Amino acid sequence: MQKQITLQNMSVHDLIILASSSPRREEFFRLLGLPFTSMPSQVEEDFDEHCEPRKVAEELAERKVRKAVESLKDLASVWVCGADTLIAMDGKIHGKPLNREDAGNMLRAFSGRTHSVISAVALYCGRTKTLDYRSVASEVSFAPLSEGEIDWYLDSGEWQGAAGAYRIQGLASCFITGISGSYSSIVGLPLREFYAMLRDNGYPYGG
Repeated sequence: MQKQITLQNMSVHDLIILASSSPRREEFFRLLGLPFTSMPSQVEEDFDEHCEPRKVAEELAERKVRKAVESLKDLASVWVCGADTLIAMDGKIHGKPLNREDAGNMLRAFSGRTHSVISAVALYCGRTKTLDYRSVASEVSFAPLSEGEIDWYLDSGEWQGAAGAYRIQGLASCFITGISGSYSSIVGLPLREFYAMLRDNGYPYGG
């Protein structure tokens, strides 16, 4: 289902296409008071595991935007935003788990250790036909997890569709001993960087 909100003093030309189905990113758009419509982009999330994690996240965010732009007819004034979040540790990139077993393996790897969470956001401006993208790396530390705790979390189902098999804003917060960096980025959208992108690219927001 597509969702949209509108604001006074903003025209249809200020509407942003959010190329994502993430409820968290939609919540951030509402928090910012941005008029938007969700139009998830179905793209292949394959990547070269040897690439630098920031580059991978930026490429996937850009892919989502370009896919959405391809399906739009009137690009004269459209804005399109796409984002992607992944986790990196020990030179390995962790995306969304394939299944419960894969999710369990990720949680075991994170147990008692610190990993990086990279979120990238891409913004397309139809007026200038330009694409801007930025990324943020933050760190999350996990307490040591028992097999019982891992099974308890897996039973919740919260890991499904989540980068690294957990959602920091949900039950997984019970396992977090510390974070360094941007909380909003760990959740899925680096708000400071996104605000700066809107401002720098001429979107009528923030004064």
